Order: sequence, then C-alpha cells, then structure tokens
Amino acid sequence: MNLTMDIKYLKGVGPKMKEELNKAGVFSFLDLLLYFPRDYESVDILNDKSTWIENSTVIVEGVVKKINRDLRIRNNMTITSIKLENSCGEFYCKWFNMPYIKNNFKIGSKYVLKGKVYNLKGDKGLNNAKVIRNSNLDSMKVVSKYNLRGKLTNTFLNKIITELVNNVDIQENISKEIIKRYNLISLKDAIINIHCPQGKEMLIRAKERLKFQELFTYSLKILSLKKYFKCANGIQYKICEELSIIKEELPFELTGAQRRTLREILLDQKNTYPMNRLVQGDVGSGKTIVAIISMLNVVKNGYQASMMAPTEILARQHYNETCALLKKFGINIELLVGSTTKKNKEIIKEKLKEGKIDIIIGTHALIEDNVEFNKVGLVVTDEQHRFGVNQRCRLSNKEENVDVLVMTATPIPRTLSLYLYGDLDVSIIDELPKGRKEIKTRYTEKKQSQKAYEFALNEIKKGRQVYIVCPLVEENEEMKLTSVEEHFKELQKNIFKDVEIEILHGKMKAKEKELVMNRFKNGEIKALISTTVIEVGVNVPNATVMIIENAERFGLSQLHQLRGRVGRGEHQSYCILVPEVKSEVTRRRMEIMVESNDGFYISEQDLKIRGTGELFGIKQSGEDELLLANLREDMNILRVANKEAQMVIDSEDMEHIKMKKEILRKLSSSSNYICYN
Repeated sequence: MNLTMDIKYLKGVGPKMKEELNKAGVFSFLDLLLYFPRDYESVDILNDKSTWIENSTVIVEGVVKKINRDLRIRNNMTITSIKLENSCGEFYCKWFNMPYIKNNFKIGSKYVLKGKVYNLKGDKGLNNAKVIRNSNLDSMKVVSKYNLRGKLTNTFLNKIITELVNNVDIQENISKEIIKRYNLISLKDAIINIHCPQGKEMLIRAKERLKFQELFTYSLKILSLKKYFKCANGIQYKICEELSIIKEELPFELTGAQRRTLREILLDQKNTYPMNRLVQGDVGSGKTIVAIISMLNVVKNGYQASMMAPTEILARQHYNETCALLKKFGINIELLVGSTTKKNKEIIKEKLKEGKIDIIIGTHALIEDNVEFNKVGLVVTDEQHRFGVNQRCRLSNKEENVDVLVMTATPIPRTLSLYLYGDLDVSIIDELPKGRKEIKTRYTEKKQSQKAYEFALNEIKKGRQVYIVCPLVEENEEMKLTSVEEHFKELQKNIFKDVEIEILHGKMKAKEKELVMNRFKNGEIKALISTTVIEVGVNVPNATVMIIENAERFGLSQLHQLRGRVGRGEHQSYCILVPEVKSEVTRRRMEIMVESNDGFYISEQDLKIRGTGELFGIKQSGEDELLLANLREDMNILRVANKEAQMVIDSEDMEHIKMKKEILRKLSSSSNYICYN
C-alpha cells in the first residue's frame, strides 16, 4: 500500500464515508495514519461490582456457576442469563435475543468479559457482554477516541485504521543508533499503538517515539537551514566611521548588553555569509537603537535597509526615532504604511526601486509584490512573532541572501527558542538603560479600584500621564468586561472630569490614532483609555501609571508587555492590575506579576499556564504546527531531539549523512514531521 493513495481505495471506505472522511481532512492513507485520537478511554478489570457505574463499560473476570434457561417475554423477545462468581462475589450477565450465546460458556470455566453495566433495583450486572480472549486483553484496556464529525464514529474509524496499519508498509526514518540510545520502539509499532494501544505502557512508548520523531525531524530541518545560511554567499560590509560618530553623539550611553549585541551584529555583517540573527530584549531594553546603528552601517556601505513593524503606531515611532538619530548623515528615510495615500505609495515605490531611498520603514505594506528594492542589504523585522512565516520570508526574499535581523520584546525560554528560532543566531539584551527605576506592580479587587484611580489622578496632578487598558472596544452583553468606550464615558463624568482624557483603539482610522498618540506624547492628553493597541513599542517617558482592567483576561507575557509602556523615564512608575474574576489561578498569576519584572521568568510561568500557541502566537496561518508534541509538556524531549539533530548535522558518518539527506528530501514534499515516507 502506498501512503499517498486516495482513501477511497481502503477496504471498508465507500463513496459516502469517503466524503465524510474528506470533510474531516482525511484524503489519503497518510492522512488517516496521522488522524490521531483526541483521547483514550481506560477500561480496567473491575471485579468488585460495588464500584460499577450504571451504563459504564467494564471488564470483569468470573467463573460460570449457572447457565439459566432462556426467559421469553413480550413480542417473542428472549433473555439469556448466566450467573458468574469471582473473588468479590456473584453477578449476572444478560443477553437479549441471543439464545445461542450460552453455547459459548461452560460451567466451572473462567472468562473475561466486557459489557455495559445495568442496575436493576440495586442489583448490578452486565448487558450483552463480549468474551475477551487473554491475547486481546491488553488491547481492550485502552480504547481510542477520535474527533468525530458528520457520520464518522469511533467504531468505523477504529475498524478502517486497524485495516490500514496492519497492511501498510511504514519505513523507519531515523538511525538504529538513535533508536537504541533512547530505547525507542519502531515507527510502525508507534503508529500502531497510538491508534490501537496494546496496553497503557505501549501507548506511553508510542507517544514518546512519535513526539521524539516530530521534534527531531523539525530540528533537523531548522538546523540544516541554519547551516545552509552559513554556507551561502552574503554581502561583506566594512565598519564605517559614522558608527563612532553616532555612538558619541547619542543622548545616552549604550548599555553593556547593547554594545555586546551590536558587536555580534557587526561581526555578522563583516562575514562572507548572510546574517540571520534574533535580538531578544526585555521591554524597554533598547533594541531599536541597535537596529538603527546596524542599518546606518549597511547604508554607508552603499546598500538599502528596511524595517517592518506589526502596527502603524510602532512603524511611525521607529520612523521618527530613525529620522532624529540619523538626520546629520544625509540619509533618505521614508515611511510606507497602510494609510499612506495611493499617490504617495506610488512615489515611494518608484524612489525605492530607483535607489533614491536608503531606509524604508513600514508595516505589512512593505511585502506587497510591487514593492521593489534597488539594492537591499538588510531586512529588520520588529516583534517577529507577530508575523507569520510567509510574511517574514516575503520581506527577506525581496533580494537573495540579504542580512536578516529580527527583534522581539517577548523573552523566550531557551529550550523553546530551539523550536521557534532554531535557524537563527541569538543575541540577548538583558540590561535596562541606566537611570531606569523598577516598575512597582500591585493588584486590587474591582470593588477597591477607586483607590487606584485616585492614585492615578494624583500622579497627573504631579505632571505625569496615565494609561488605562481595557480588553474590549465596545460594551458586550455576553462578556461582562470593561470596554474602552463605556469606561471612557464613566471616567470623563467622574474622577477624570477635569482632566484631558482620550480614547485609542484598533477600530480608529490610522490618522485618528496618529493624532491621539502625538497629543499624548506631547503631554496634551493626560490619561489615555486604550485597548492593547499600545502593547507594542509605544514610548512616552512621562507616562508613569498603567491601570489594566480585567487583568485576568490577559496572559502574563502580554501583561508584562503592557506594563513596559511605563517606566521609560526618570520618574518612579507603577502598574496596577484590576482582575474581575476571583480564583486561585488568577491570584497566582497576579502575584507573579507583582513579584517579578524579569521577562524571562514571566515568560516561563506563562508557558506553563497557557502553552506556546497563545503565548507567542505561533499558530498563525502559514506556521509550522506540531501534530502530537506539546512544547509546554515536552521540553525535555525537544532538548534531547535538538541535541541529536545537531549531532547528525555535524556528523561525517556516512549513515548520518545518508539519513539527513533522505529526511530532507522527503520533507520537501511533506506537510508533517512524523511519517513522510
């Protein structure tokens, strides 16, 4: 059987069921193999009938004590019953309209039966029980449960999957050496036991093998990509003298971590292969200035540079900061965002193509097909996890073998970064600029939040500014959450009635958002009532208070990002969390925020609570998704799998070289990392 064969050729699949399987995303034999159970039902031997639950399925042992005469009741229905006994007492098994069943039993013989529990006035027994042979006992203890849609049933899926796994040829695709080192079962045994477990132990081993397989293969792909980059021909840049000038004229001193990261980037730029580097830095650590200096060096070597940000607000902020820092160097800088007028877009695109623009800063508008560079040398992507793989690749593919610098303010646990960014070299800015004071964080119940607003008002009277974050734009009857619009009206009428306050949210037009942000930066607006549109990159040093309504609705990493909008100046800053829901989980999450300003620690805790999909936004369109491995639970497997993959990449052993080539060849036409032969 070929795994690419249409599912209609599998025994037991007719035209109607083929249609049902297609609706579930199953089109080929391989799709069916990878249609893993969503859960498993454990069926243990329960000899004590006092533990039986009515209508549940149990397995029980018993010796036949008596075979009763058939009882004929209404409508010619017959009931066959047998009395059995085990160490816990006596019980009956009954069958309806199956008089022949008694021929399968002998008085004095021991049987194992599986049936549904009935409860007749307190007397429990089994209905329509089936005899289980000893050879099948282990497999009956764990039953697979699948995601069902339409007319699909567990019985049907179990039947056709059993037919498939018993007849298909599943080839091994990792070396015997690795299998032996970690005592892994074969790939075929793993596939069989993930669907039809031969007991709990084999199910555990099947999961371990398939998770290792998936993470090993993914790591091999990513590390091969990294090695390919190191062998590709890139652009060699000289270190221009303007770098010394800009560093001397900065209005602040670079931190040690910034200087270290800049050295690593400049070394990459001097190399013969393209740079592919991730810069991780906690909120407010100063990643942008490092990127600007990197772009300056590229431009002074005769190339163009681009920077892509996820929001217009952040793109405009980067544009303004870049213009201010590089104004004396005679560099042409332009901004290209969604709200740029059609006429100006065409002018900018033409100038970019002709090489009249040195640095272009923008949003996703930069990756449109008709945006062409004249001689691009560096592509910078800010808050990289907010873009899908396809978006990031489309920007870097504007020119072959350009340098790529990606930045994120979401600190990523080291092991997880092996999965998310395994193809990149990593720099960490783990030091905040001098003079920054640690943000003081508190949380308060909703009914006591008035004090938080009184505190914020006092800060405003001192000349400071305030952020207030709400989860919704408009009021929603189904979700009892604080909305920006309703909260704005309430604050405007009451505690902030004599204060200049304004709204900011994603539904506003770009020009409206820009106007509000500029007024807030200039100090005209004292309190900004906003959604999470301010989460990324917004820099207002005079803002010292952040109040977050419905704080339980946000992940820890998102709360940390929001908190990072304050604490950017010389004044003491505060973050006040106002959760609506009272629970032990909410309390613990709020305490984590109170006790730590360390983004890496908070990220680790968030990962434990929420998992990677929500935390880093990796389940985006076009992103690689794991079928079985769970990065929250399988960190140890990822660590080992990545280590083995690196050994294979570095190895000159012929078996490893052959295995690597074969896996990468097959992956080129495969959409999964488990079974691709």
